[in-house]
Amino acid sequence: MPSNPSASPSLAHRLSHSILTWVIGAILLALFLGSIRFGGHPFIPKPVGNVFATFSDLFNQFLSFSIPLIIIGLVTPAIADLGRGAGKWLGITTALAYTSTLFAGFLTFLVCAAAFPRLLSGTSLADVAKPEGALSSYFTVKMPPAVEVMTALLLSFVVGIGLSMVPRGVLRKGFIEFRAIITRLIERIIIPLLPLHIFGIFLNLTYTGAAGAVMKALLRVVVVVLILEVVILGIQFLTAGLIGRRNPLKALLTMLPAYLTALGTSSSAATIPVTLRQTKKNGVSDAVASFTVPLCATIHLAGSTSKIFSFAFAIVLTQGVHVTTAQWIGFIFMLGITMVAAPGVPGGAIMAATGLLSSMLGFDKQQVALMIATYIALDSFGTATNVTGDGAIAIIVDRMAGGSVNDEGDPENVRELSFDGMAYLHAVSVEGVVSPEELEASAAATRSGE
Repeated sequence: MPSNPSASPSLAHRLSHSILTWVIGAILLALFLGSIRFGGHPFIPKPVGNVFATFSDLFNQFLSFSIPLIIIGLVTPAIADLGRGAGKWLGITTALAYTSTLFAGFLTFLVCAAAFPRLLSGTSLADVAKPEGALSSYFTVKMPPAVEVMTALLLSFVVGIGLSMVPRGVLRKGFIEFRAIITRLIERIIIPLLPLHIFGIFLNLTYTGAAGAVMKALLRVVVVVLILEVVILGIQFLTAGLIGRRNPLKALLTMLPAYLTALGTSSSAATIPVTLRQTKKNGVSDAVASFTVPLCATIHLAGSTSKIFSFAFAIVLTQGVHVTTAQWIGFIFMLGITMVAAPGVPGGAIMAATGLLSSMLGFDKQQVALMIATYIALDSFGTATNVTGDGAIAIIVDRMAGGSVNDEGDPENVRELSFDGMAYLHAVSVEGVVSPEELEASAAATRSGE
């Protein structure tokens, strides 16, 4: 029987093309090959291992160069887009999503502060000796970033807020194009090369003798993260059930297909059709569901926030990094904002957060790399928590809005929302430039809508 070419890819096909599969495979392969010894010598000779160490060093340099650009390219247009809201329902939905994200962050903080000192007691990765056999890079190429990370953050906030006040400005269009460039950089270069980079990191850990201690600590953190995400979803739907007058358990079970789909896609954006369908099955009106689900797929990342914070706390605790309570609180608030800018691709959330890890927590390149590896290994679970929680927010908004949302903003805001950034990008990519005639036609269409 011939196969249907339009049918969705099989689970095996999706797994084979998933970054999650490649990252886990890279970690396991590095641990396996690094643990094999012949006559006291490693299976992979040191000269060969140094090749991977050289690649990891170069990748680290490139990542350090890219982080400020990622921050500017993602955070600036995200703040500009949020600032041009279409009335109160965009503001209310955004506030609910941000509150949910902050709640997940602070709940994770309390759990980590209470549990990790006992779970990770005796695990001090900072004290792991580095023997002479550790891998080293053959050469290094300095790639200094264009601006410092904190400068990039401040610049993104200042310019983003300014762009939200300038309707249809040329600079905003430039940042839309820059965001497209940065997204492609993450999708086509950074994410595909991560497995090889992670292989080099964990291969080096087997040479230094730290692999066992690292994996033991990470497995304990994983258990806490998975339990936390179940608790977060339970609280979200209990709250939604109380406000929306629905059975919270039934509503959560209805969203299960969206959770399972996200486990396979590791992408909130790719799961939107399923999330939208299940949200409507929960009794949310078409108008509210169509408004909240795509929006929350971009701005509501409670699961990702919890996961990033858990692993960051574990690294700080086990590697002797000093972070005060005030720093942790500031980190949670900033992480919630930064998650709004995360691109809807696998690993996008951690790439958007790398600047905060280095600027606010003082992580070095190796610690950031370890964060990326551990996050991506569990990326799908965080994404699944994100999209399932979107259903809870939709229930709350549906109750508050009475099943209807409309453009209650001022005319300038409505005009702002009519600007389609992707359509603009398509025009630029086809024509090379936007002609004066197109600009005049766009202006005429805007005037006719007033």
